[in-house]
Amino acid sequence: MKEANRTKGLLLVITGAIFWGVGGTVAQKLFQQYAINVNWLVTTRLLIAGFLLLTVQFLLKDRSQIIDVWKKKSSAVQLIIFGLLGMLAVQYTYMASIRHGNAAVATLLQYLAPVLIILYMILRKQTVLSRQDIITVLLSLCGCFFLLTNGSLSELSVPAPAIVWGVLSAVALAFYTLYAVPLLSQYDSLVIVGWAMIIGGFALSFIHPPWHMDFTRLPIGAYANLGFVIIFGTMLAFFFYIESLQSLSPKETSLLSSLEPLAAVMTTVFWLHEPFGFMQWIGTACIIGMILLMALTKKTPSVE
Repeated sequence: MKEANRTKGLLLVITGAIFWGVGGTVAQKLFQQYAINVNWLVTTRLLIAGFLLLTVQFLLKDRSQIIDVWKKKSSAVQLIIFGLLGMLAVQYTYMASIRHGNAAVATLLQYLAPVLIILYMILRKQTVLSRQDIITVLLSLCGCFFLLTNGSLSELSVPAPAIVWGVLSAVALAFYTLYAVPLLSQYDSLVIVGWAMIIGGFALSFIHPPWHMDFTRLPIGAYANLGFVIIFGTMLAFFFYIESLQSLSPKETSLLSSLEPLAAVMTTVFWLHEPFGFMQWIGTACIIGMILLMALTKKTPSVE
């Protein structure tokens, strides 16, 4: 029974990581092929996925937590801040980076968040600089250089807006990871992330309401891709990751979650046929190597 549960956990985390990675590539297709507005996609994705996650919590887990998180003023304020500066910031900057560049680069840049967390903790004197930290930072810097320049000092191989949004995505993910700790110690992950998505989606609705869309112009293929991003690339990806923690260690789940950037790169290059130079592959290898190094020794934050 224990081995069966472990096998189930492995399948869940692998599937969830692949869904996350492919979800970014499908979002890129929505932007490029169907001219979907970034604000609209982020708003719709957050609202629907957040509602679905809370529904899962209501049906399968402790449903009382859905309301309890709002009964305490401190946790309610923290949740609102997390929803706006954490969840909304992560989702918007990530999607904007995809819109201006591609899913592969956006995902890899977002995975620089662990390095930013290391630097933050060193500056706050919460940890000391170790040999592994130095290697991690060097791998990330080398990876970024090759990924963004393809080895050429004279020009960027990725549009500048995509880089800016990608770096901001990493900063937002670092904040998201650190700020969520107190909340996640008191309430289930599905409750915190579900409400954070709804808060972020509701806030962005004032800029681009989800009903402001000419739905008649979208073909069936666009709806299928949209459904994949919301259901598989967001809701199921997160739910599978959380469920895998029931039978796997955090180290194992974080290690296997490195399949996300690999899935994003492979589908971007081979499905959408985005140009990817040899040195960019070297940069990709450096960043994935950095993720694996961190996962083997400590828990790496995941991308939701």
